[in-house]
Amino acid sequence: MLNVSPTYQVRVLVVQDHPLLASAIARVLESEDDLTVVGIARRGDQAAEMAASEKPSVVLMDFRLPDSSGPAAAAKIRAAVPEAAIVFHSADESEAALLDAIDAGATAYLTKKATADQIVGAVRRASVGEVLIPVALFAKAIARQRKVVTERQAHEKLVAEFTPRELDVLRLLAEGLDTVTLAERLGIASHTVEWHVRHLIEKLGVHSKLQAVIAAARLGLIEL
Repeated sequence: MLNVSPTYQVRVLVVQDHPLLASAIARVLESEDDLTVVGIARRGDQAAEMAASEKPSVVLMDFRLPDSSGPAAAAKIRAAVPEAAIVFHSADESEAALLDAIDAGATAYLTKKATADQIVGAVRRASVGEVLIPVALFAKAIARQRKVVTERQAHEKLVAEFTPRELDVLRLLAEGLDTVTLAERLGIASHTVEWHVRHLIEKLGVHSKLQAVIAAARLGLIEL
């Protein structure tokens, strides 16, 4: 492997809730002349606070933490120190975990099978801007993000087809209110409620109030 040791001191924050493993990792890193462990955090919130104060170059963190997921904690860390490289160290080897790590902005993802040399190498390479995640996984992560955006845009377009009043009527129908009670809650006439209901049934392509409520819930317009 090409020597990618940085010419400056790399500041590393270790985020690991298992004390023995955290200490072992810290010893491995500290044994290298160019690596300095600036702190060990046990929880996600503590990691974000330490990152803000210590300004690490690299954050070597577990994927599962007692108070949050690794990706959630990574988001807080990156908000505090955008330039910090995130290297996950996890027992989870699933593709889903890898994709979540990519979404969280990870630079590298190591399994717990990684050797001391591999951990040191990943930290060094991450510190100089290298990304140690297969391109194929990046492609999948991008496709997944695009799908989420597309679905969100489709949902926003769907919601825009319904007026705020119609959505209010749907929510109250979901509570099981009759026309008179629903009209009283909204401060409108009963015949106006009936008019809204007819339009909702037509828009949703159903035949009854119950079907309208079920269809609206399936489309994410309301929650049951």
